Amino acid sequence: MRIGFDNEKYLKMQSEHIRERIEKFGDKLYLEFGGKLYDDFHASRVLPGFEPDSKLRMLMKLADKVEIVIVINAGDIEKNKVRADLGITYDKDVIRLKKVFEDRGLYVGSVVLTRFSGQKGALDFQEKLEKLGVKVYHHYDIDGYPSNIAHIVSDEGYGKNDYIETSRPLVVVTAPGPGSGKMATCLSQIYNENKRGIKAGYAKFETFPIWNIPLKHPVNLAYEAATADLNDVNMIDPFHLEAYGETTVNYNRDIEIFPVLNAIFESIYGQSPYKSPTDMGVNMAGNCIVDDDACCDASKQEIIRRYYKTLPRLAAGEKVENEILKLELLMKQAKITLADRKVTVAAKSRAEELSVPCAAIELEDGQIITGKTSDLLGCSAAVLLNALKKYADEDDEIKLISPEAISPIQELKVRYLGGNNPRLHTDEVLIALSVSAVSDENAKRALEQIPRLKSCAVHVTTPLSPVDIGTFKKLGMDLTYEPVKSGKY
Repeated sequence: MRIGFDNEKYLKMQSEHIRERIEKFGDKLYLEFGGKLYDDFHASRVLPGFEPDSKLRMLMKLADKVEIVIVINAGDIEKNKVRADLGITYDKDVIRLKKVFEDRGLYVGSVVLTRFSGQKGALDFQEKLEKLGVKVYHHYDIDGYPSNIAHIVSDEGYGKNDYIETSRPLVVVTAPGPGSGKMATCLSQIYNENKRGIKAGYAKFETFPIWNIPLKHPVNLAYEAATADLNDVNMIDPFHLEAYGETTVNYNRDIEIFPVLNAIFESIYGQSPYKSPTDMGVNMAGNCIVDDDACCDASKQEIIRRYYKTLPRLAAGEKVENEILKLELLMKQAKITLADRKVTVAAKSRAEELSVPCAAIELEDGQIITGKTSDLLGCSAAVLLNALKKYADEDDEIKLISPEAISPIQELKVRYLGGNNPRLHTDEVLIALSVSAVSDENAKRALEQIPRLKSCAVHVTTPLSPVDIGTFKKLGMDLTYEPVKSGKY
């Protein structure tokens, strides 16, 4: 697994660039953080070497200047909207994020309920936050947003929103997910700060698309794959090209909204500080790619992974045909097919050969390890044991868990817990392995290899239970699987 991204260079360069942007505006900078601030696993997959908490660590270098404001759409609270990658509701994620930031020594100043209209769920959440000592503010829908600039930039527009009291020069505005109202919160604050005689600026931190690499670079294509459900499209920034004669990459929503933003800036400041959407950004990630081939390869794998991630939703009857078509188009643009995922080919080939469901894992050195479904183990559980055995340099014939130890677990599952499938799932086999490790040195050595599974690619040729999906996620593995059972096995 080649490193393609210099994380330490990124931390240094990014924090310095943000300092420069603060100084440009004087009193205060509102920095909209797009994407994941804490756990950006997409970035770590497409930019090998990027740590999922890199952006948070970068902010820690500015800890004495930073105040964090978390925004959440009141309607999302009411609908119990769930963050797909973590499986928790947005309101619970706000509390999780607050704890994560504060545990790292960062100051969380407040939470803003956007598009607030007195929703009961939002009021209940506000009460919970206030009991935790959190300041809560309300922002409202504005008639004519975003086109009626005269109304938006007035006391009846941004002026009717609560003014968020902040105390530090860098205010990072983040959210549990898209559609939360980060940009509107920033602009509202700029308007209200200006009324109070405070010179405040706005900038945007979006890791993707990366503005200073080619439009069809696999890293940027992988971003389109990640946002296929939103139908985001990467584009050449026409405003930047006209202003500077320089080709840069942005995405459709920022380009479409820029004339409106420009007009809002002009209404507040008298003139706009920016000539293009690219100007608004502060992202330095493109300057920290040290092995372009490694990032290209990783991004191509991410596009395939996103395709496989959408297939189960299609099989479940969700209307995702347009997402599938877009992902297939992106694979064509990247000049890849499903056969470019080595573990997929290996798992399918093994399943065809044995006529049973199989799984394959690509180890960190590129070796492919497979596992098959048997009377004792599902193929996911089997391949985990085989990979751990390989990492521990143990003979393939060694039994890490004796069949006699597995039998009572199977009886418990079927006879006492009413299960239909006696085979051990991934979580059950890891628990059994940990029990065996108490008295068996081979099992102990294998158990100690678990951290090495992180980031390894795995493919399974049969649909997976939520338990198995969850276990692979907890192990940090790069999972794909077939959404429907094959008639051949």
